[in-house]
Amino acid sequence: MIRVGVNGYGTIGKRVADAVEAQPDMEIIGVAKTQPNFEAHTAVKRGYPMYAAIPERAPLFAEAGIELAGEVDELVAEADVIVDCTPSGIGAKNRELYETHHTPAIFQGGEDADVADVSFNARSNYAAARDADYVRVVSCNTTGLSRIIAPLEEEYGVEKVRATLVRRGGDPGQNSRGPINDILPNPIKVPSHHGPDVKTIFPDLEIDTLGLKVPATLMHVHALNVTLEDDVTGAHVRQLLEGEDRIYVVPEGLGIDGAGKLKDLALDAERPRGDLWENCVWGESIGVNGRDLYLFQAIHQESDVIPENVDAIRAMFELEDQKTSMELTDRKLGVGISGDPSGFSEQARAEFADD
Repeated sequence: MIRVGVNGYGTIGKRVADAVEAQPDMEIIGVAKTQPNFEAHTAVKRGYPMYAAIPERAPLFAEAGIELAGEVDELVAEADVIVDCTPSGIGAKNRELYETHHTPAIFQGGEDADVADVSFNARSNYAAARDADYVRVVSCNTTGLSRIIAPLEEEYGVEKVRATLVRRGGDPGQNSRGPINDILPNPIKVPSHHGPDVKTIFPDLEIDTLGLKVPATLMHVHALNVTLEDDVTGAHVRQLLEGEDRIYVVPEGLGIDGAGKLKDLALDAERPRGDLWENCVWGESIGVNGRDLYLFQAIHQESDVIPENVDAIRAMFELEDQKTSMELTDRKLGVGISGDPSGFSEQARAEFADD
């Protein structure tokens, strides 16, 4: 049983903690927070021991009625691995703490690639994280792009990827983010940072990316043009993508014409927090002209990296091979959406019935 600590219990950290706790071969031994906000109370209610990320603030937790198990140094010392889910830039500063205690760590995509030994996507380069001490799970957008590039590369070969990323301005709780009423090239310079980040997974890939920020909080939307090495048909590509558990090909006829209805689907399916762990590819958008493939996909920025964090732990400790780990993670989380309007796959239904 791998003992996992989560440093940072916010948008990603709380989801990682729940995902880890659902696995049969790992457990959460504690989470660290900087302040006793509502998320800290939620963590305690879920039974996660609470640690003070900033020792000087420990008295604030007592005042808020939260009993601390200790300070973050103690959590790091006790854990077999730390999943660092702190805000961008903080993880890099925390690496020294993890090194001091000789504790392996997983960082998130907001950190620069050089924070870790390897950048990770379970579908694309699982084996690269084997026996690594420091692993970086790439960002939500890079995860979404990598998941779709991997099967295309394996099946047809990829000559070049061009992607325009329409990105949400902020997560639902980030009320200081924007724009409020604008559409921003972000960055204005081309390419955006997303292409180089994808190349940390696919070093030899030719990829150009452009980014936009819009006044929305729901999801990102990608417009993809992939030049393949072989001629294909749209039907064959669709069949290929439908075979990927972490890709949901949205069927025609369900009336799902945007990110809002995808989120409604997740909520109606009683997904925790309305999460969509899968890439959501609109089936009717899949089009082919010669070797050029076109499609739209939506990426839920709060949750698509969560299965990857679980798989990264197994890869680092060489617990399972790629296929076994991904299948176990997906089964325990309930990953997989069918054409059923309820949103549940048969696999997810069976898992919930077992529980």
